[in-house]
Amino acid sequence: MSDLVYKPWCSSGPDSYKHPSFGSMAKVFNETETSSESTATREGQDNATVQQYMRNKNLVQDFLRNELNPRLLRYHWNRLNLLKKCYFYLKIEPRHLCVRDPNNMMICADILQIANPCQLQKIKKMGKNQTEIQLSLLTGLLEQLDRGRKELSHYVETCDMATFLSQWDLTIKKVLKLSVLFSKLIALEEPRKLHVKHSLVSQVILGGAVHPHISLSLYTKKPPIFDRRESFASQNWAQLKWINENQESHLERWQLEIKLMTDDSQTEPGYSRIQEVISNPCVIHHLQPGRSYEFRVKRSDTHTLVYSQWHDRIVLETKTVPVEDTNSSTNGSTNGSTNGSTNGSTNSSTNSSTNGSFGFTRRLTRTSSSL
Repeated sequence: MSDLVYKPWCSSGPDSYKHPSFGSMAKVFNETETSSESTATREGQDNATVQQYMRNKNLVQDFLRNELNPRLLRYHWNRLNLLKKCYFYLKIEPRHLCVRDPNNMMICADILQIANPCQLQKIKKMGKNQTEIQLSLLTGLLEQLDRGRKELSHYVETCDMATFLSQWDLTIKKVLKLSVLFSKLIALEEPRKLHVKHSLVSQVILGGAVHPHISLSLYTKKPPIFDRRESFASQNWAQLKWINENQESHLERWQLEIKLMTDDSQTEPGYSRIQEVISNPCVIHHLQPGRSYEFRVKRSDTHTLVYSQWHDRIVLETKTVPVEDTNSSTNGSTNGSTNGSTNGSTNSSTNSSTNGSFGFTRRLTRTSSSL
């Protein structure tokens, strides 16, 4: 039997299989170390990118949560709606001026009494235009803020990290734009001064004196709003009460419009009247039972009123007359006429006979006493 000799399958000779040298092993080690370092570098860069992304995202979310949250925008919408219902008045300062009367005496006069009526109407018209522009601008600003907040919030929630970081400059510009719009909103919510050239008081009234500096601005008063719990109607009268948050004097005048409401099926014409009152609450008389009335309340017009577009209204229905009361009144009139005629005839005949006998008795008594 021949001896079996082991030979490597990959070699053609006994010296063909060789161990790796030290240099080749060092090369492989260096490549592995370089690869691990690059991997660590990439991981560090990825971590820095993620941290930058989270930091920028939190900045935008903090802005949306603190300075432009839905509750804050809703508050400003409510404030705008109230502002649209307010009364805008012209404020003139100083209110009194020292002028000379026809006797050349210095007097202190109310500026509204000596103002040029045409100039005053012109200024009031400009104040109305400015108020309408102000309300329109506020509406537009709030719409832009609502729309911008929704777009920015959706972008932050759905945008991927790479796109968010690459477009960070555009995102910052959007945030700054919304911040500027919000600052404009705050500034416009308060009535502003009227910058207009005017000659409210003529030189004839001033008597040649230098025209004083007159400041013109606008201010607001809240509208009166009916108290639904304290306002009610009876059969032919109604009590009305409204809420006035300005706490002015009790002598302030109000205008009430009373309107009878009619259906299309009713052939009778409706009517309305305007009544000026100074009391709150007040009672309105001469109403028809079982009918619906619409009441509107507003502040009385003054020389300085510039703008008012909204007036609160309430509808009250007067109570109907009960059927029992109607029957009792009808029976009362019928019984009264019947009993009156019967009792009248009976009493007249009885009284005539009785009075005749009593008269004769009295005459006898007087005759006997005279004797």
